Amino acid sequence: MEKEEVKAKRKISWRRDDFERRFGFEGGRYTKVGSLCSFILAAISSVLFYGVLAVLPPSAFKSMFTERGWTTYAVVLFGFWTFYILFIKTRKINLQRQPLELPVLPETVDFTLTVDTVDEVANIIAENAESPKDFIVYRRIIQTLSNLRNFGQVADADAIFRSQAEQDENLSESTYSLVTGFLWAIPILGFIGTVIGLSSAIGHFAGVLTASNDATELTPALKEVTAGLSTAFETTLVALAVALGLQLINTFVRKSEEELFDACSEFCTQNIVMKLRLTTARRGADGGE
Repeated sequence: MEKEEVKAKRKISWRRDDFERRFGFEGGRYTKVGSLCSFILAAISSVLFYGVLAVLPPSAFKSMFTERGWTTYAVVLFGFWTFYILFIKTRKINLQRQPLELPVLPETVDFTLTVDTVDEVANIIAENAESPKDFIVYRRIIQTLSNLRNFGQVADADAIFRSQAEQDENLSESTYSLVTGFLWAIPILGFIGTVIGLSSAIGHFAGVLTASNDATELTPALKEVTAGLSTAFETTLVALAVALGLQLINTFVRKSEEELFDACSEFCTQNIVMKLRLTTARRGADGGE
């Protein structure tokens, strides 16, 4: 029972539970992913992937990744890099959801949020999390409560939340810039491999035309032509398949992050905006009379 109570009282912590910080990297704030951690994971995964291919018996799949030029190696590296960015971002999104499962208001049914009771909410948030401003929803609430405490402008709370939500959504778009670049670069690498393969095939085909009419001499030359064509088509196939899979993952991650922002907005509305009252101002007016 004591262990369960200790576990229940454990504060959520971005600094402790962030995926990148667990591995000793400086984690990106909120849902932003740093480049270094994801790159190292991608490099290790690429080496392991080709290490496994090296011990496998010859096959069409193996040759597709090992005998089609440098562009395929680049596609594999960028593919793993993009995957790990999205994977880490998913972990960060899940971490940012944790405050939504915790209360921010006193348990009393008749509680109303006023200038006088702002500190009660702030204290509960401080009990829930270490460095609450590291969490999106707590940052929104703390900034709004600070405005309420300093200026007493209850009517502006909803507008402040909407403004914060817009800022978060705009910042979120910038966190996908590297992913967007890779999703653009991977198919381009496939097309470059196609051009290289076609150039090789055409060059060898020119050699075939000048070769002897003897079938025994033409056969080796034609093999070089078909090898170039294989490079041309398979590099594009690999790149497009990788890009398609990553684009689908990217779509689901973006949807998850949008749902996080919507959930944060709903949480703030239900727990803060709908609890706000002008009781302090009224009491002040009554006292003045």
